[in-house]
Amino acid sequence: MIRETVLPFKLAITDEMLTPFSGLALFGEFLRAAGLDTEVGRAFPAPGSAKGYTAWEYVQPLLLMLHGGGRALEDLRKIGTDRGLLRLLEMKSTPSSDATGDWLRRHGLAGVDALDRVNREILKRALRSDGRAWYTLDIDATGIEADKALAEWTYKKYKGYMPIAGHLAENGLVVAHEFREGNVSPNTRNLEFYKQCKKAMPAGKRVGAFRADSASYQGKLLDLLHHDKVSYAVGGQLDAATLEAIKSIPANAWRPYRDGFIAETVHTMNIMKTAFRLIVFKRLRQGSLFEGDGHNYHVVASNRWEETAGVTLDWYHQRGEHSENRIKELKLDFGMERMPCGQFAANALFFATGVLAYNLFKLFVRKALPASWRTRRALSVRYDLYAVAGKVVSTGGQLLLRVSSAAYERFAQVRHAVARMESG
Repeated sequence: MIRETVLPFKLAITDEMLTPFSGLALFGEFLRAAGLDTEVGRAFPAPGSAKGYTAWEYVQPLLLMLHGGGRALEDLRKIGTDRGLLRLLEMKSTPSSDATGDWLRRHGLAGVDALDRVNREILKRALRSDGRAWYTLDIDATGIEADKALAEWTYKKYKGYMPIAGHLAENGLVVAHEFREGNVSPNTRNLEFYKQCKKAMPAGKRVGAFRADSASYQGKLLDLLHHDKVSYAVGGQLDAATLEAIKSIPANAWRPYRDGFIAETVHTMNIMKTAFRLIVFKRLRQGSLFEGDGHNYHVVASNRWEETAGVTLDWYHQRGEHSENRIKELKLDFGMERMPCGQFAANALFFATGVLAYNLFKLFVRKALPASWRTRRALSVRYDLYAVAGKVVSTGGQLLLRVSSAAYERFAQVRHAVARMESG
């Protein structure tokens, strides 16, 4: 006789109101305490009819879906069919995935501007009481592959998009971003993007340091950073003038550094008004003993004159953690590695929503979760907090969320922190 099942349990249907994402209710409560519904309502126009969904009724499910691990608009169905979560958050219904796609296409770049205003308010709240006056800005572009008819070819030989983001190294927040077509070079409009980041900083806060790869090795940008009294370290380019400058470095100027040697000289570009330190790192090129001088060179431009070249290069290399890895976090943890629509403007709005979800996560962790959780990625918080099963019960006019004893204390602590945030 063939067994019908392996384990001896039976399936049954229940009408009880259950949710596999009871921890998302805590994040939703945080959004309410932060007044995000009001901020989004101010930034977007009212719906065209009384029966239409408001902007917040589109944005809130998207934020919940991205925090819960959704990767595509179709994943909004998990939010819309989660009766327990909707009841806890006082959400009567949610737009369908098709309606949300229409909303993204309808608002497009105007919606991006609206969410940028919301993001600046989040940034102001996050930086308000951290005791800092200036921050380190790391900027970097990243490729997003998209098999869309209207997407452009990137320099990486695939079709997609090439957005750029500016992170604050001290807290990971995205201060500004720009969604770009795939055929836009990473070195395009970096001067303008720095100005955009500078403008987005709240009153009393400023960019005091700047790091970027060689796409930002541009004379006008370096001059402006010098004028703004911003210390910088920017990856250089091995053009003819740079190679000549390297040749002029005396042999006795090279010092051991990591697995190679380091030296420096003073350099400038023809269009520049200022000069900078050209820090040069060289390492023996494997298998090329008879080609050139046998070394690979890496150069960094900097105006950090007060420290050794090695210290500056160490500081520059930290951008791998503060920029490159955080862009990966935005893409992989918040579903921004793929775009849902065929139209550029609709995808730009979806990416802006992802940036907002990412920044709200950083603020949620800082304001509502224990200090020991502040270095956690969203994947970890999703597993330990968001994806906790709960039972929603209405009894005696009181709405109850029943969770395990292991989760109860943690949930209570988060709710108390959110309540203090609202009252404060």
